[in-house]
Amino acid sequence: MSTTPTPTDNRDIPVVLLCGGFGTRIREASESLPKPMIDIGGRPIVWHIMKTYSEFGFRRFVLCLGYKADDIKDYFLRYREHQSDFTVKLGSRDEPTFHVTPGADGIGGDEDWEVTCVDTGLETFTGGRLARVAPFLDVDTFMLTYGDGVADVDIAALLAAHRDHGLIGTVTAVHPTSRFGELQVDGGTVTTFAEKPMLNEGLVNGGYFVFERAFLDYVSLDAEMLESGALQKLTADGQLGHFVHKGFWRGMDTYREYVELNGLWDEGVAPWKIW
Repeated sequence: MSTTPTPTDNRDIPVVLLCGGFGTRIREASESLPKPMIDIGGRPIVWHIMKTYSEFGFRRFVLCLGYKADDIKDYFLRYREHQSDFTVKLGSRDEPTFHVTPGADGIGGDEDWEVTCVDTGLETFTGGRLARVAPFLDVDTFMLTYGDGVADVDIAALLAAHRDHGLIGTVTAVHPTSRFGELQVDGGTVTTFAEKPMLNEGLVNGGYFVFERAFLDYVSLDAEMLESGALQKLTADGQLGHFVHKGFWRGMDTYREYVELNGLWDEGVAPWKIW
């Protein structure tokens, strides 16, 4: 269990989760599911990400949906049924009675979350997905991450670092396990944001971001990726800082990674399980 206090002011900060991709590289597990709904230990990976944020006091989530959006909508519309025991009186119009009985992981489906599901389009790129949920980002600061990776990032420290350097954006930088967008840094500022470099060295984009609302001015086109568009523009303006995470971080891009993450969970040694 985490011993870090959960700041009450984080409750109002929206957490944007990019959940619209096709998951083409993990078809063995996602042929009939959107990638964020692929399970780890019987619960969708997006749930694991939300639990990590929740441990640091965040409760507002905005999900950018695309491929098989209805599956994710149905999951959260019926969340209590999925996560709780219940009693239903057949033949009666009475509503079911839910029993919050913690399971093996200590969770019984009674999370205090506000979940906004937004269908941002089937073919929309990540930049456009963020632009389409802008009306739901109603405070000065928001978080953003991908809906297909888990980590034990100290999100309180990430947010504190963002506030300390006073830039528009902050990206979590990690040492890679495979080829991802490489970052070059100078002091506390990112100088180069290169997507999928040829060399598997240095720091890469770990996908846990903090932004001020001014970042939305950089994002406008449905056909533009955040990584090759808005983030590179932000970098060119000297407005992207970084926070180094040296702990566990893993994307679930392949079937091998799906098996690895489930193995860690089944063995009771999942590093991202801080709740």
